[in-house]
Amino acid sequence: MKPDEFTRAVDKGSIAPFYYLYGDEPYLIEKGVKRLLDRIVSADFRDFNFNIFYGNECKGEEIFSAAQTLPMFADRRAILVKKSQDLSAAALDVLLTYLQNPSPTTCLIFQGEKIDQRKKFFAEIKKSDCLVEFKRPYENQLGAFIREEIKACGKRIDPAAADLLAYMVGNNLQELASQIEKVVTYCGGRDSILMDDIKAVVSDTKVDTVFELADAVGEKDPTKAMRTLYTILRDGEAPLMLLAMLARHFRQLWRVRELMDRRVSSAEIGKSAGINPYFLKKVMDQARNYRTAELKVIFERLLELDSALKTSGGKPAALLERFTMEVCGK
Repeated sequence: MKPDEFTRAVDKGSIAPFYYLYGDEPYLIEKGVKRLLDRIVSADFRDFNFNIFYGNECKGEEIFSAAQTLPMFADRRAILVKKSQDLSAAALDVLLTYLQNPSPTTCLIFQGEKIDQRKKFFAEIKKSDCLVEFKRPYENQLGAFIREEIKACGKRIDPAAADLLAYMVGNNLQELASQIEKVVTYCGGRDSILMDDIKAVVSDTKVDTVFELADAVGEKDPTKAMRTLYTILRDGEAPLMLLAMLARHFRQLWRVRELMDRRVSSAEIGKSAGINPYFLKKVMDQARNYRTAELKVIFERLLELDSALKTSGGKPAALLERFTMEVCGK
């Protein structure tokens, strides 16, 4: 079952007797669990009809017994098993028996990070179409996530502001949701969130200066690039975070450069690369400074730099300085 199918079914009140929610995006998994619990168990009677277990601490018999218990003062009860990836083989065997004949008055929810679909336990859940994987969204999907989160708060966001927020924070949804909450609070009674609101609130993450560095190397301006790099290093920005932002920027330049070489129109470039028109001209201007062969070499250097930073293959400042000068052609 896909996440959007899961959401629609739960919102309609079509609740299966069990689910396994997993994936590499914990924020979406937590939202999925909350959506289920809010639909299944009233907050007033949750003490009577809700149990939490942890896969690394419990036995299958304990979960089985709780799932067979009848609800009190309600139609249904919920059982949540966190860290389900840590359930023992013996526990999975016990719970497989339950899955083959589940209680109609219980919703058993497994929450985990990964699965092994070769095991009969997961095959049984998949057969019932109750296996839901929540993947971390790609960068071009972040705008939709931001708009939905803002809409849920009763506000709307300017498209360029949404793109800026995605660009500044990246695809860590927990951090993105936290920044959205700050922006919504900052805007108070205003219905619309604008570019200036994002800059005012999210600038505390220090990424403004990182953007300046990305633009400087994109423009092949060594003086500006080195001055900005020294400022970033002086302020204690994490080298790997800085490297990730540079890699993102050059990945975008590479995509735009390929499209420009194919003589694709500006509008189509923006659409294909997922770049808001507000930023498109600047990105295209920078892409003209590089040939695709150059960008390939830069990505090879980024991989080398990533490895060096992670294995202490040199001083971070010296490595970043050398990379910056090489990219700028000096």
